Amino acid sequence: MSRFFPSISCVYSVSSRVVCGGSRSVPLLLRPLPPGLSVLAAGKKDLIDFPVLNEDELEEQFVRGSGPGGQATNKTSNCVVLKHIPSGTVVKCHQTRSVDINRKRARDIMREKLDVVYKGELSEVIVKKKESELRKQEKRKKANENLERKRLFREALAADSKPGNDTV
Repeated sequence: MSRFFPSISCVYSVSSRVVCGGSRSVPLLLRPLPPGLSVLAAGKKDLIDFPVLNEDELEEQFVRGSGPGGQATNKTSNCVVLKHIPSGTVVKCHQTRSVDINRKRARDIMREKLDVVYKGELSEVIVKKKESELRKQEKRKKANENLERKRLFREALAADSKPGNDTV
């Protein structure tokens, strides 16, 4: 590669993107990280206070899944059943055909469930759910108020346009 691009001395992989490095003109954000420094990945969930799963406390089984998919679903054991032994919580995940992805998702679901089990009403999952419900209720309330205002306005217009109510 250096035969074609003599100014490039090495290639770095940063968050699944290939970035060229080695030149003085490389921006600071694209330079490799010093050893021992890690970058937190920006994920879809900003919930960070979940309990850490100890693999010794988990019992994992791979069973045959169910649902649509025919022979591909019925013959492969890619459904993950994860049991947290201390709490007795069981999670079953068969969202994809990949065992590895199902294992990861089962652990994510288990962390959320354990958060609810250990923290109860103070759990981040429940708090976010309650906030979402409140937002939905406020939105519904505003929509109903607007509909009521429109109905009253139409009634007022209809009352004004009736014959016999001629006001000049």
